[in-house]
Amino acid sequence: MALKVSRSLKENLTGSGVAPVVGEYERRYKNSQSGGLAEEKRGYKRFTDIYYDLVTDFYEYGWGRSFHFAPRVPGESFKASLTRHEHFLAEKLMLKPGMVVADLGCGIGGPLLEIARFSGAKVVGVNINGHQLDRARQLTEEAGLMDQVEFLECDFLDVDAPDESFDAVYGIEATCCAPDKVSIYGEAYRLLKPAGYLGIYEYILTDRFDASNPDHLRIKYDIELGGGLLDIDFIATVDDALRTVGFEILENRDLAEQDGPSIPWYQPLVGSGVSIASFRSSRIGRAITHQSLRAMEMLRIAPQGSARVADTLNLCADAMVEAGRLGIFSPMYFIHARKPE
Repeated sequence: MALKVSRSLKENLTGSGVAPVVGEYERRYKNSQSGGLAEEKRGYKRFTDIYYDLVTDFYEYGWGRSFHFAPRVPGESFKASLTRHEHFLAEKLMLKPGMVVADLGCGIGGPLLEIARFSGAKVVGVNINGHQLDRARQLTEEAGLMDQVEFLECDFLDVDAPDESFDAVYGIEATCCAPDKVSIYGEAYRLLKPAGYLGIYEYILTDRFDASNPDHLRIKYDIELGGGLLDIDFIATVDDALRTVGFEILENRDLAEQDGPSIPWYQPLVGSGVSIASFRSSRIGRAITHQSLRAMEMLRIAPQGSARVADTLNLCADAMVEAGRLGIFSPMYFIHARKPE
């Protein structure tokens, strides 16, 4: 399967090659951390596009078609937890047939297709990355949902749609890629009809994060580098941005903090169980993929730079496990908000 990923990388980055694209991404990230954050935020579209060109096929191989985490209960499979997380969002937004809904940062469309199927609503996926949208359209056609789903290739801060076009708007671990929260939530506000609902799963730093702690800072930077993020915000920044643009917050809580028995959201990155999916995403599975890519690069089967992409993703995965265990970061701060009538 590592060979399949490397071939896809080679086909997707035919014009420039993998190594130069990895190099550009790394340079941009280092610039953001050494005084150039404002500059990179202005150019975030290129930063984000490069990142997803590089990592999309790794994500699908190691994680599946839904690029997000989920709270999980004992006895529940990883895939079932992702589906339940998606259904929870659809139910909170009260999606139903006849509604038109926007998915901001839809990825390859895994959650979008599940939400469309579950709710009966029409879902419009917004994405800046052409490679991901090509895959999303392919999966939509295979699912037989072409009449219920459409896609817009554009910046989710400047969606190619009129004001008040949507009954609901949501984003699943995607709005964290925006350069600032006021901009992305403001665009969601513009797109929503009066009394429309917003649903977000947001990346946040918790109150346990200590900016004076070198280990905490290292973990944060590793998540940002491996996750294609320029910065991760605190809860207060997120909530303030929602209120600034005019939203009424109906519910906001960290779903990583579950009542009763639960499996930590980061457990798939550690590894448990015997399924192929859990093995690929585990530390051992990721190490095997990395070594396979190294060997294929030496044999000139895989394009140069493939293993560097895997290195970056592994760095992020290990940092997320550390952050989850320390409780300083969550990928599932749940926001349910309403645009006033």
